[in-house]
Amino acid sequence: MVLSSVLGFPRIGANREIKKAVEAYWAGKTSAEDLQKVAAEVRKTSWTSVKNHRVDFVPSGEFSLYDHVLDHSAAFNVIPQRYVGLGLTPLDVYFAMGRGRQSEGVDVPASEMKKWFDSNYHYVVPELSEETDLKLIYNKALEEFKEAKEAGITTRPVVLGPVSFLVLGKSAKSAQPGFRPISLLPKLIPVYKQLLSELKAAGAEWVQIDEPILALDSAAALEKEYTASFTELAPVSPKIMLTTYFSRLDSNVRFIAKLPVAGLHIDLDRAPDQLTEVANAVKNTPIVLSLGLVSGRNIWKTDFGAAIKLAQTAIDILGAGRVIVATSSSLLHTPVTLASENKLTAEQKDWFSFALEKAEEVAVIAAVLSGSQDASVTAALEANRVSINKRREFEKNSDDTVRKRVAAITPDQLNRKSPFPVRKETQAKHLNLPKFPTTTIGSFPQTKEIRQARAKFNKGELTKEEYETFIKKEIEHVVRFQESIDLDILVHGEPERNDMVQYFGELLNGFVFTQNAWVQSYGSRYVRPPIIVSDVSRPGPMTVKWSSYAQSLTKKPMKGMLTGPVTILNWSFPRADISREMQSKQLALALRDEVIDLENAGIHAIQVDEPAIREGLPLRRADWDGYLEWAVDSFKLATAGVTDQLQTHSHFCYSDFDDIFPSIQRLDADVISIEASKSDMKLLNTFKHYGYSNQIGPGVYDIHSPRVPGDQEIKDRLQAMLSILPDSLVFVNPDCGLKTRGWKETEASLKNLVAGAKWARQNYA
Repeated sequence: MVLSSVLGFPRIGANREIKKAVEAYWAGKTSAEDLQKVAAEVRKTSWTSVKNHRVDFVPSGEFSLYDHVLDHSAAFNVIPQRYVGLGLTPLDVYFAMGRGRQSEGVDVPASEMKKWFDSNYHYVVPELSEETDLKLIYNKALEEFKEAKEAGITTRPVVLGPVSFLVLGKSAKSAQPGFRPISLLPKLIPVYKQLLSELKAAGAEWVQIDEPILALDSAAALEKEYTASFTELAPVSPKIMLTTYFSRLDSNVRFIAKLPVAGLHIDLDRAPDQLTEVANAVKNTPIVLSLGLVSGRNIWKTDFGAAIKLAQTAIDILGAGRVIVATSSSLLHTPVTLASENKLTAEQKDWFSFALEKAEEVAVIAAVLSGSQDASVTAALEANRVSINKRREFEKNSDDTVRKRVAAITPDQLNRKSPFPVRKETQAKHLNLPKFPTTTIGSFPQTKEIRQARAKFNKGELTKEEYETFIKKEIEHVVRFQESIDLDILVHGEPERNDMVQYFGELLNGFVFTQNAWVQSYGSRYVRPPIIVSDVSRPGPMTVKWSSYAQSLTKKPMKGMLTGPVTILNWSFPRADISREMQSKQLALALRDEVIDLENAGIHAIQVDEPAIREGLPLRRADWDGYLEWAVDSFKLATAGVTDQLQTHSHFCYSDFDDIFPSIQRLDADVISIEASKSDMKLLNTFKHYGYSNQIGPGVYDIHSPRVPGDQEIKDRLQAMLSILPDSLVFVNPDCGLKTRGWKETEASLKNLVAGAKWARQNYA
């Protein structure tokens, strides 16, 4: 019999209950006890919903109030010293690590965040040193297993594996030179043994141990660590389902197949071609193979016919009793359910499958493979066949104008008219900026009033004229504030924008949108990704009206603000029937037209943000070159159609540039801004090593935390930056947009930023 499995479930609640409860707790409007009650109800609802869809292995332990990696850090006592001895409760220490804290005499910054592999989810990076006192403070996996059991549901606990936990961490500032977090593995294994033995004693039959780094090239060097770890863990643990995802195992499968685990999960959504190799590698072992057939990363309905055919390959090699049908990864990256979507057309709704629907899919596929004669299974199989055929018919449609335009792209369209040194001189005369120019990344606080006005307009309670009058007042407020504190390059604040991707998707052909398809990005920050369903084109200007209005209010240069093609692609749910390259270049052409229109409208600086360009890099190096070529070309295609005097900017955040630095240079943006504050400015050493030639704005403070950086703090950061970067190339800016911040902290932080820039001008003349 073939069983079914879900690797993880969205932890936000069907109606964003966790976001509301967490933010209410942060605001002091609710108690920790009330927060935990909401969390318990969301967990119970999730377990019950998955179980009711007839899934055999229901996950538990992967729920989080902020981030699952942060949960492990807190549980294993990986708590940096700066958060210790502050008189905070364990819950408040946890949140301080995630978002910082500045209240009641406590002032600590947040820990570093990084992207979770090639997703838009951010995890909080563990900080480790020789002095880290690893111990099990709280067995979260055990408590949630028992909690589910009390609700009548036997779950399969989920735990981030020891090797991945350490590899995803970083050396603390206090660590000795040359320290590697993986060196703590002998100290960490006893902690995992305690955790797993307690699960086994509580009656857990299986445990899911996630080791996502096994899909990376670098895992090949960790064979000894994996062998030693699982040799120790297996005897005291419930049966181990070793879980990998997001890419293929390649040669790593050779040592993985020798590990003393009961099961192995592989991602067949991202890497279907690995199935035969992996199945044959484990054939002569007792290992059960879990097949990630239902995508945990996209929202398209699974093609049952194709999935069943692929699964049959594994069954032919291993037998039905050694095969499990599963989601490819946790469903963390998908919305909760289609049930609450009322505005999609019937045709559109039939294309998609969200988390709950995916739970149903794994159960149906497993039932078919088990030979079920149940009428409901037969009906589901037939309904899927009809649905997929209709979708395939729709996919045959294309916009010939768009396709021909992509086919006609020439190398000349990818390059600015003059090299950067020439452009820099032209722009210096045109913009007349001081040394260490100050600017922001684009967005200003999206206040309750802005959100309410947008909601009223969408409901028809405000006329278009009334809404636009309101937006103009918000823009003027932002412009006047920036003038008052003497910023050099201004922005209009983006009050008209709901989201940096959704806003553009709503103005482009080829997208559809949901009402409640929220996905967690980090902490309580959720996004509602647009869905690309057909060829993309621009019906008309998207931002020119508001940027032009903002420029009319000031003599200072106003930046036009756009989201780049690769980021729009990566932060949407893309099509599965054509290549990402084709979709990216369609977006680039639409944005190219917008950039040209902005310059023609009198805008002299334009920022095209690409925070997701590093995020989208394939996990396997063998796949990098092709991606980097079309990703960089897409950015250049979008930005190269302007005159030398127009200054192009781009923004990147939470990205390790070391491996792709030549591609960052090849973007040829006049100015790039990067996150530098949360990561202790380590990225700057990469720029020093390679000798970056264009202008750069390293973020001088962390906007993901509500704390206000002190005046001296910003000066210290600038001083450190200027010890690495040429002063003639440095811009001064925050590390990201200010959308999620409040006005009080924004005003204070930006005043300190401007003061820091003026100090630098005096001391680095």
